[in-house]
Amino acid sequence: QVQLVESGGGLVQPGGSLTLSCAASGFAFRTSGMGWYRQAPGKERDMVATISRGYTREYANSVKGRFTISRENAKNTLYLQMNNLKPEDTARYYCHAPGTGYWGQGTQVTVSS
Repeated sequence: QVQLVESGGGLVQPGGSLTLSCAASGFAFRTSGMGWYRQAPGKERDMVATISRGYTREYANSVKGRFTISRENAKNTLYLQMNNLKPEDTARYYCHAPGTGYWGQGTQVTVSS
């Protein structure tokens, strides 16, 4: 079955960096568009970044220039490099494969001093 397993979240100070990973299995990762989404308490789940099968990337305005989405098809893994983190980046981050409709369980990112 389809599985998306996120890792790499944690507590970081403002200005710090984290790299999230999403290990995918059970579907054709190589030919699938993928994305990272986040949801803060009391708010809707929003798109953070997406990457197509052809490596076209899109970012939310709030993270442009700070976050980078990438994929390693040989490892069926999706990444999100997050730099210059801000308190407003605090949320649970989810990996999503739109073509499958599946979501990971999420990983918590907390930015606080």
